[in-house]
Amino acid sequence: LETAGGFGGLTGSAVVASFVGAFSADLAVVLLEAPTLVDDGADGSPVVALQDVLQPALEAASDTLGAGVLDDARVEDAQELFGDASTTVFALHGANGVAGWFAIRGRAPLADRTPDSSAISGKLARISNVEMALTVEIGRTRMAVRDVLAMEPGAVIELDRSAGSPADVLLNGRLIAHGEIVVVDQDYAVRITKILDAAEELD
Repeated sequence: LETAGGFGGLTGSAVVASFVGAFSADLAVVLLEAPTLVDDGADGSPVVALQDVLQPALEAASDTLGAGVLDDARVEDAQELFGDASTTVFALHGANGVAGWFAIRGRAPLADRTPDSSAISGKLARISNVEMALTVEIGRTRMAVRDVLAMEPGAVIELDRSAGSPADVLLNGRLIAHGEIVVVDQDYAVRITKILDAAEELD
């Protein structure tokens, strides 16, 4: 590979692929004699698609970028990619001189594109008045249909937790905290004893 200064913008039918990883990039190859790489069938159509022929070459190039995933190569006009000031273009040399060009354009890591906390807070403020269903659950049990049909006033149903165990506090059905049941002005209430983070919730 050799850096090609003053690339003229010739793209033809470029073979393009995108790499996503710690360092993400767009890759493209333009060959001056691309059709010669693909044999034609009896009806004149190519037996093997050009992008399939060049996929291994693009994979080899992406290996130098570190861990990541390269998507399937595709044929498209890469004029925008080759013309971008942030793209590096290399000349591909064969026995008879320049055979084509290889272009690579890096993309900002995901961490660099993460909005700052002030932007997130501003967006959350827009939905701060939205009401969500908060449920307090003291226990559960499973019953056979015949037992449900046999229930009468005065029946006692045992739950799956002992007396004094913390109640579950759920927001829209998602466990977010534990608490204890109390009475406030003759109404039941819950005193929060522990707020769960995402990891504790999964446990």
